[in-house]
Amino acid sequence: MTDTADGSPYHVLARKYRPADFSTLIGQEAMVRTLRNALESGRLAHAFMLTGVRGVGKTTTARIIAKALNCIGPDGKGGPTMDPCGVCEHCVAIAEDRHVDVQEMDAASRTGIDDIREIIEGVRYRPAAARYKVYIIDEVHMLSRQAFNGLLKTLEEPPPHVKFLFATTEIRKVPVTVLSRCQRFDLRRVPIDVLSAHFARIAEAEKVEISPEALRLVAHAADGSVRDGLSLLDQAIAHGGGVVDAGQVRDMLGLADRGRVFDLFDLLMKGDAPAVLALLGDMYDSGADPVVVLQDLLELTHWLTRLKVVPDAAATAAELERTRGADMARRLAMAHLTRAWQMLLKGLQETQGAPSPIRAAEMAMIRLCYAADLPTPAEALRALNDGAGTRAAAGAPTMPASAGGSAGPAGAPAAARAMPQPPQPPQPSRPPAGPPNAPVARLAASNAAVATAAAPTQAVPQQDEPPKPNPATFAEVVALFERQREPKLAYSLSREVHPVRCEPGRLEFRPAPTAPRDLAPRVAEHLSQWTGRRWMVSVSGDAGEAPLAQQRAQAEDARRQRALAHPLVQAAMTLFPGATLETVRAKDDDGGMIASSVAADAGMAGGEDVPEAEEYPTDAFEEIPERDY
Repeated sequence: MTDTADGSPYHVLARKYRPADFSTLIGQEAMVRTLRNALESGRLAHAFMLTGVRGVGKTTTARIIAKALNCIGPDGKGGPTMDPCGVCEHCVAIAEDRHVDVQEMDAASRTGIDDIREIIEGVRYRPAAARYKVYIIDEVHMLSRQAFNGLLKTLEEPPPHVKFLFATTEIRKVPVTVLSRCQRFDLRRVPIDVLSAHFARIAEAEKVEISPEALRLVAHAADGSVRDGLSLLDQAIAHGGGVVDAGQVRDMLGLADRGRVFDLFDLLMKGDAPAVLALLGDMYDSGADPVVVLQDLLELTHWLTRLKVVPDAAATAAELERTRGADMARRLAMAHLTRAWQMLLKGLQETQGAPSPIRAAEMAMIRLCYAADLPTPAEALRALNDGAGTRAAAGAPTMPASAGGSAGPAGAPAAARAMPQPPQPPQPSRPPAGPPNAPVARLAASNAAVATAAAPTQAVPQQDEPPKPNPATFAEVVALFERQREPKLAYSLSREVHPVRCEPGRLEFRPAPTAPRDLAPRVAEHLSQWTGRRWMVSVSGDAGEAPLAQQRAQAEDARRQRALAHPLVQAAMTLFPGATLETVRAKDDDGGMIASSVAADAGMAGGEDVPEAEEYPTDAFEEIPERDY
C-alpha cells in the first residue's frame, strides 16, 4: 500500500468502490428483490448459500445482509431494513470488519472440525451488542467432510438469534445435506453493458479520461466479474497516466484490434493462406497473443452464427460488428461457419498446449484456409449431379462398348471403328475466382471442364470390368475370404461352424460355442460388399455338416488310405523297408487353401487323379540295378 498525494493510504478501486448497500450492488436485481420481499414480510431464512463466479459480490452481499439485519438507523431506534444507514455503530463496525457479533471465517484456511466446533459452542450465547449473531463462512466448499457433518445439526435448528451466510464458487462440492438447509442464491455474471456503465462512473469519479471502446474492452476482458474489471481498470489508468484509449488497453491486455480480427477471418474464409500468415505475423509482432487471437476468431464465428439465426442481435452491437458482421453473415453459409468453429476450437486446444503457440496457430489457420474452399457434402453432391447431367447432355457414353459391338456410329467404316484416333489431352483450366462461399461454383465448373474434355474419348472402347465373385458352395465362400485377406473370419468359417445350407445370396450355418457372436452379420457384410449383391446369413439350429477343416482332414485321411492301397505305393514300401508316406498330393493341388484341398479330394474320390494300376507295372523297380538306389 502506498500513500496518495494528500498523504492518505491508497486503496485499489476494487476496495474503494466496494458496494456498501444493495443500491450500489450491480447485476443482481433478482436476489435483491427476493431479499427485500422476505425482509418486509418477515420470512427471512436462517441460512443463505451465495454462489457464483469470482468477483460478482458474494462476500459483499453477505456483509450487506449482516448490516441490514443489525442496522438501528441514525437515531438508534430502527429495525432490520434493506437500506442500512451506514452511519450507525453496527453499520460502521461491520464495514470495518471489527464487529464482535459478525464473525467472518475463511474456510480455505480453517477447514477442520475444530474450527466448526468453535462456532457450535458460540451459537449458544446471545449477541453481545447487535440484534443477530451472524457467521459468514467464505469458500465454504473447502470444509472437510467431518466439518460439514458437525455443522448439520446446528444448521438445521439454530437459535433464533443466529444467521449463517455461506459463500462459494464451487457449489457442486457442497454436500446436498447442507444445501437442503439453506436458501440458495445464484449470483449471475454482470453483463458487459452494465460493467461498462459502472466503470464509466468510476472513471468519472477518479477524473480519468477513458474512451468508450476502452471501457468495453476492459468489461469484455472482465468476463462478468466486477472485481476483475476494476483491477484491469486500475491497471489501465496507471498504464495511460490518466488518459486511456483503446489502443493502450489492447497493448496492455495483448489483444488484437477488432477490425484486424475481421480482416483475418475474411482472409481465412477466402482461403488466402499467404495473406493470413502475413497478417497473423504482424499481429504477433504487435504484441497479440496467438491464443487470444484464436479466441477472438472463435468469438467472431459465434457472433456471425448468431446473426444468421437471430438477425436482430446486431441492433445492440458496436458499429463495426453491426456493419461488417451483418455482411459476412449474409455471405457465409451456416455449414462453413460451423466447420470454422470446429477447426478453430481444435486449433485453440493445440495452441494452448504447444511449445510454440505461434507455430501451432499458423498450422491451425493454414488448415482452415484449405478447408474453407471445400463445399459441404450437400453442395458437393448437387454439383456432382449437375456435372453428370452435363456429361449426359454432351453425349458421353454411359455403358462400355462390348467386344463384339460397334464402337462408332452406324455406317462408319470398320477400320475407323477398329482404329480410333487417340484423344487430345484436355487443356488445364482454372475455375473462375469467386467469393469465399463459391466452392460449389468452382466444383461445377471443374465438372463441366471434365465433361468437355471427356467428349473426344467417346470412341475409345472401354475394357470390361472383371466379374464379381459369386460363390455357390461353402468351400467357395471360405476360399473367397482367404483371397480377400480375412484370415480371422476364414478361420472361424472353416473350423468353428457347421454348414447347413449354401447357395448364391444365402448362407446358413450352426456356429460352435467358440465362434464369435457377431460372425453372421460380419460375413453378410463382407459377402455383400465383395459380390455386389445382398447376402442373407443366418444361424440355424440344424446339425449341419462337419466343419470344413474336419472334412478336409477326413478327405486327406481317405486319400492317404487309397494311396497306401495302391500297388505302386505298396511296391515302393516293400522296396524301401521302414519308409513312411508323408504327403499325398494330386497333380493340380497347390497345397494352399483349405477349400482347394477339399475340392481336390473330391476329384480324387471320383477316380480322376488316381493313376490306373496298369500304368505302373509292379516290376518297374526290378530293372533298376541295386547299386543305383
